Amino acid sequence: MQDLSGGKRFIAYITANKWMAVAVGFIVLLRFSFIGIMGAMPQDAYYYFYGQHFALSYFDHPPAIAWILRAFTDLLGAHVFVIKLADTLVTIGTLLAFYTLARCFLPKERAWNGLLLLGATLMITILSLVSTPDVPLLLFWTLSLTAVYRAVFEQRKAWWIWAGIAMGLAFDSKYTAVFLPAGAVLFLLLSRQHRRYLWSPWFFASVLFFFITILPVVIWNVDNNFASFRFQSSGRVGGVEFHPLDFFGVIGHQAAILMPVLFFALIYYVYRLVRKYGWHIHRISARQLFLLCFFIPVFGIFLLISPIYWVKINWMMPAYITGIIWVSTWITFRYVRWQWICSLIIHLALAVEVIFYPVPIHSDDTMIGWKGLGAGVKTLAKEYPDDFIFSADDYKTSAMLNLYLGRMVYSRNIIGENALQFDFIGTDINALKGKNALFINSLTDVNDDVDEQEFVEEELAPYFSTIRSLPPIVVTRQGRVVRKFLVYRCMDYQPPRADNDPGHPKK
Repeated sequence: MQDLSGGKRFIAYITANKWMAVAVGFIVLLRFSFIGIMGAMPQDAYYYFYGQHFALSYFDHPPAIAWILRAFTDLLGAHVFVIKLADTLVTIGTLLAFYTLARCFLPKERAWNGLLLLGATLMITILSLVSTPDVPLLLFWTLSLTAVYRAVFEQRKAWWIWAGIAMGLAFDSKYTAVFLPAGAVLFLLLSRQHRRYLWSPWFFASVLFFFITILPVVIWNVDNNFASFRFQSSGRVGGVEFHPLDFFGVIGHQAAILMPVLFFALIYYVYRLVRKYGWHIHRISARQLFLLCFFIPVFGIFLLISPIYWVKINWMMPAYITGIIWVSTWITFRYVRWQWICSLIIHLALAVEVIFYPVPIHSDDTMIGWKGLGAGVKTLAKEYPDDFIFSADDYKTSAMLNLYLGRMVYSRNIIGENALQFDFIGTDINALKGKNALFINSLTDVNDDVDEQEFVEEELAPYFSTIRSLPPIVVTRQGRVVRKFLVYRCMDYQPPRADNDPGHPKK
């Protein structure tokens, strides 16, 4: 390879193979084009809803994604493409931070391999286009690791402060960030030559700045009876059941978001590591041990619990930051090329699905049909201007209508059910007493509304004097029905009674 430098050498590195050039160019173009093409996902709307009710933290998750979306939409307008632009720009920051971290451990060409391996993943596409707490988490996770590396291996003491702040910002993004300080302590315990840092004043300064940075989350939880901490800890335990086949489900969805080439490379090199070192951890080099302490615990714990608890597709994402750098020590450009060819095939299929929607998705976790719902409900709101509007799924329909209507749309707290963040925005549902309402019910299967009809009869009836069906909102695409939303007009609302008020209905 010619002696080029910087960006030119990187471009030459990619374009040395025509398949790589095509794949990289297509997928990058696709991701940027989807900022404007894709409709909002329910997660986009929900975290936008967070931001519109500004708080120190929130029920489901810490505040970072909400604050980011609030800043972008206040500056550029409350548009779907602005929300997705925010996700894309933060994720570009993650890729840049990843390369900086990779260069701490790898020579340039290996670091580029790592960047290309990560850049090809469906994980990056998801982070770029769907608002979740993982978007800022991955950025601050990567920055935290760079800061800890500088502090430990380069002995730059001030970086302990930056490490504490970055870890705190990661925790302000998602509670999974507890694995960051845990990983740092684990590394210092296992690395004999670096163990002295555990009683260093700079280490304690890092801990102090970590706790200062997470104060917004702590204060919100104290003020709200630790609702978020309880929901994300003991509140999750109730779902434990033994489903051994779920282990293979996790293997499948992780192979999909990473691409099979990268995922099974990780599995293979973990196998080789165990065969080579067994329990003799002291024989592993300090730099390799550092990477493993932030990869193996996160990856291993979620993999181990998968037979008894459904592990979501995004929970393992932070582990792959150091995991990819670690395997990039050995993976050659040949396998990077195959990674991008796999990625090209999967992204082509994704583009076909988004543009033409050939495979119906029987779930509300889709971008299909929500804009049409918003238009339909706007028309209804003009016909019934004094009615309040609500839905009763976890958050999705209510959040999407809040986004598209620009007004308050209520959730299942209207019928006395827990409503996630909708319970924490100071809504006084008693002020709605006696009013009429429009109830919107999303069908996950456009041809099956039996369960939804039963829901109306059994769950809504105690809170309204009469309920009558209105024509459903039907969303079509290329002459085909893609979404259907049932609509009911509910008369004379009676809020759930308080325990000391027997005059109101309560389930």
